[in-house]
Amino acid sequence: MRSYYGRVTRPEPSSQRPHEPAYSAAIFAGLGLFRFWRLRRRVTGLGNIPATGGAVLAMTHFGYLEFALVEWVTWRHNRRRIRFMAKQSVFKKPVVGAMLRGMKHIPVDMKAGADAYAAAVAALKRGELIGVFPEAGVSSSFVVRDLKSGAARLAAEAGVPIIPVAVWGGQRLLTKNHKVGFRERFGVRVNFLVGKPIVVSPGDDIAAATSALRTTLQEQVDELQTSYPTDGTGQWWQPRHLGGTAPTEAEAALADAERDKRRAASQGRRS
Repeated sequence: MRSYYGRVTRPEPSSQRPHEPAYSAAIFAGLGLFRFWRLRRRVTGLGNIPATGGAVLAMTHFGYLEFALVEWVTWRHNRRRIRFMAKQSVFKKPVVGAMLRGMKHIPVDMKAGADAYAAAVAALKRGELIGVFPEAGVSSSFVVRDLKSGAARLAAEAGVPIIPVAVWGGQRLLTKNHKVGFRERFGVRVNFLVGKPIVVSPGDDIAAATSALRTTLQEQVDELQTSYPTDGTGQWWQPRHLGGTAPTEAEAALADAERDKRRAASQGRRS
């Protein structure tokens, strides 16, 4: 397997990896859950995830379990741990927060993210994999939304590649605005497409790099959708333009805006 840097690399021996009880427990639990659900997977391009060295994994966000699904296939491939950037509010929950901190994930203050950004850059320079969802929220239309520029900025400053990762089928397990039945999760097929490394240099146009990343992710999603073995015609988990009943991009954006307005009003009443 060849790395981003063009040399042959092998997964880091287990004897050289620090023991992380929280991460090991989470992986064990995730493997057990996915086995219980009898999930089926098809992964293309896993060799694009470097066995050593830092990289930004920029992932699509159609459901709530992509972080676990991508870690699942990465761990099976080369035993690497991904440090995800997640909303700070999640870290404030007693049990979940302790688990996330034990796994060395990075809390993000959505109003003041400088500390999280600096922590992510430092981790990348140490050779960590950092997982980000550049859409900054779940896309209920199942079309890649406009991206935030964080992935490109992190890659440029840390001197590491962006690895675009598209996931299709994960939304059938748990997603926004749809209650998935218990039995619906069994035997679901989840497909992954890991794209080639994208280089963003410090002098590059970050806006252009971010737009190009969105195009790449959508192209990967298109490929996964057209090759998906389960017919999604008339299904809630299929985008409208492919015959499904998911909201259009405009409908999803309107629903998100109305939700944000309700949240702001609720917070205003509590303050």
